[in-house]
Amino acid sequence: MTTLANATTLPLAAFQPQHFALSVAGKVATVTLNRPEKKNPLTFASYRELTDFFLAAQKEEDVKAIVVTGAGGNFSSGGDVFEIIGPLVAMETKDLLKFTRMTGELVKAIRACPQPVIAAIDGVCAGAGAIIAMASDLRLGTAESKIAFLFNRVGLAGCDMGACAMLPRIIGQGRAAELLYTGRTLRGEEAERWGFLNRLVAKEQVLAEAQALAAELADGPTFANAMTKRMLELEWAMSVESAIEAEAVAQALCMQTEDFARAYHAFANKQKPVFEGN
Repeated sequence: MTTLANATTLPLAAFQPQHFALSVAGKVATVTLNRPEKKNPLTFASYRELTDFFLAAQKEEDVKAIVVTGAGGNFSSGGDVFEIIGPLVAMETKDLLKFTRMTGELVKAIRACPQPVIAAIDGVCAGAGAIIAMASDLRLGTAESKIAFLFNRVGLAGCDMGACAMLPRIIGQGRAAELLYTGRTLRGEEAERWGFLNRLVAKEQVLAEAQALAAELADGPTFANAMTKRMLELEWAMSVESAIEAEAVAQALCMQTEDFARAYHAFANKQKPVFEGN
C-alpha cells in the first residue's frame, strides 16, 4: 500500500499539492478533487495528502474557512476501483486495518481543524466522497447531486469512516440505516429535505455560493466559530448537564476575546462589527 504524498507546508497559500488542486483567496481555501475523467476518485496517496492538509490547517493562521469540491461536474466517486479496491482484495488483515485506519484519519482531521469546512456538491458524491461530504460542517448541493453510501454494494458494512456515528446525527437513525443498508442514491431535493444538504443551489452557482458562505464565516468571529465547531464535536458524547457546564467554560473564554468587545462597541455606536478572530 503506497501512501506517500507531498508533505503539506505552511502557509497553505504556498502549498502545491500533488493529488488535488488548491487555491486560496483571502481567508478561504478551496480544495478541488481533480480527476474529472474518473469522477474524482480517491487513491492511497490522495487520502494521505488530504489528511496531511487538514492536519496542517490546525496550525494555519491565515485561512479561516475551507471549501471542498470536485472538478468536472462531480464531487467524488469514492475509492478508485482499480487503484484502491483491487489492491485491497489481495491484502492481509494487518494491512487492511492500516488502510481503514488511514481513511478514518481523514475524517478525524476534517473534524479537528478549527476552520468550518463547506462541501460544494454536484453530480456523483459516493462512497468515500459521501463520507468527506458528511464530515464537512456544511453541505451545499444541486438538484443533480447523487449521494450514495455504497459500501454494501461492494460487500462491505456501512460502518465506514464514522458513518454509523455521524450520519444518524445529520439525518436521523432510520434514514441513515436505509442508506447504509441499501446503498441507494439520495438525490438533491431529497437530500435537502432530509437535512443532509443545507441548501440547494443552481448547478453553475454551487461552488461560488459555497465560497461566499465560507468568506462570510471567515469574516466572522473565527475564534468563536472554532469553539462552536469543537463543542459540536465534543458534546456528542456528553450528558446535557456536562454539555451545559462545558459550554459555560467555552463561552466564558469567548467573552475574553477582543471580538466580543468589538461587537459590543460596534452595537453601542450603531455600527457593524469588524471581527479579527482574536
